[in-house]
Amino acid sequence: MTATALDAAPAALPAARRERVSAWGGATHVESWVVRPESVEGVAAAFAFARRQGLTVGLRGAGQSYGDAALNRDGITLDLSGLRRILAWDPERGVARVEPGVTIGALWRRTIADGWWPAVVPGTMHVSLGGAAAMNVHGKNNWKVGPLGEHVLELELLLPSGEVRRVGPEHDSELFHGVVGGFGMLGCITSVTLALERVHSGLLDVEAVSAPSLDAMIDVFEERLARADHLVGWVDCFARGPALGRGLVHQANHLPPGADPMPPATLHPAAQELPATLLGVVPRSLVWAAMRPFTNQVGGRLVNAVKHRLGRREHGARYRQPHVQFAFLLDYVPGWKRAYGSGGLIQYQSFVPAGAASAAFRAILARAQAAGEVPLLGVFKRHRPDAFLVTHAVDGYSLALDFRVTARNRARLWALAADLDRIVLDAGGRFYFAKDSTLSRRSFAPFLAEDRMRRFLALKRRCDPEGLLATDLYRRLFVA
Repeated sequence: MTATALDAAPAALPAARRERVSAWGGATHVESWVVRPESVEGVAAAFAFARRQGLTVGLRGAGQSYGDAALNRDGITLDLSGLRRILAWDPERGVARVEPGVTIGALWRRTIADGWWPAVVPGTMHVSLGGAAAMNVHGKNNWKVGPLGEHVLELELLLPSGEVRRVGPEHDSELFHGVVGGFGMLGCITSVTLALERVHSGLLDVEAVSAPSLDAMIDVFEERLARADHLVGWVDCFARGPALGRGLVHQANHLPPGADPMPPATLHPAAQELPATLLGVVPRSLVWAAMRPFTNQVGGRLVNAVKHRLGRREHGARYRQPHVQFAFLLDYVPGWKRAYGSGGLIQYQSFVPAGAASAAFRAILARAQAAGEVPLLGVFKRHRPDAFLVTHAVDGYSLALDFRVTARNRARLWALAADLDRIVLDAGGRFYFAKDSTLSRRSFAPFLAEDRMRRFLALKRRCDPEGLLATDLYRRLFVA
């Protein structure tokens, strides 16, 4: 649709502007009409206008998806970050009701002094709650408490038709299980009611365990699953031979009542904030620039080797750490993705059943090494299945790999990702839309035949019969 059509209806679609919209990883960009409503009525007006003009609408929260899940080339991008009110907070029950643009950071700052923490958080606090529900994010405790959707009590949903629906695990359950994880393709989440987790301290007990190989890391996880609250592994993707997949595991546990002598102090929001400087000297806002020379194959090898050596020294260390410092590792260096340069980065995250995880992930690392495109960062987690229709979950493990993208290696990276897809599919694995940039319809085709996906697509036809809601990811994987 032309700029003239949009300019002709400023009252119906306020502040619509043609903008360049980027994936969070910075490797993909599109031109889109961006609308920033500040009310549910504004969302409904955007839907109505898009229908009249024959445009599609893509929903965007805080814009934290690595790939094109929230990009809508030449259509309308509905930026929901302006809907950011905490509508209700019950400190007795630990239940919050929020608008979709409220971030996880804004939520914990409101609730932690009352002794409540979001039960599931990803690696950054800057994700919106609407986006987190739409992507059904997971944390470092997924095997134990499931994804975010298992803690959502109710969603308010605005359908493209303008109809408002309230759905939950036991009320309109099929639609609820389609919306959570449904990446905004069934309707716009306009409020999230979420149950939080009671905490008795602002600190966690943390223990570091060095693992000399991927198999050793899996053994560490399996041995600690029953007694850990959180587990996460860092993987040295450059290591070869018997040391392939070596790394460092961090286990964290909540403090029981009475273990913290000063809970009011540790639960104060100020005690949770990340430090303003690194090592007490360097402003964190400048650290990305110091990282820049190392975001390449030579520098990455050096950084990973040093980290492994330091991790071996850290083995067995135990200490207490604030929730924010343990949970949000990606927020330690503001703007850290800038270290990857103008081409940005992609993350390849695959989920593989436990029995096949070791062989599949070793094959993935070896294939990346052979291609000369070794991931600069690898993160390892444990997962469990869930009941949502669009799900990345398995009873097994995930490995998230960060690749730097340049003009020279872009085509090579996408070809490598296709090779890795075959390894994952042969192992019975799955993929995660919040991170994906490279999955092809051919690789995704087996999932379209699953019963849960057929149920999701039936909901799509019922809730959005005109196909108003679409993104580049949706077209890439679901449209023939």
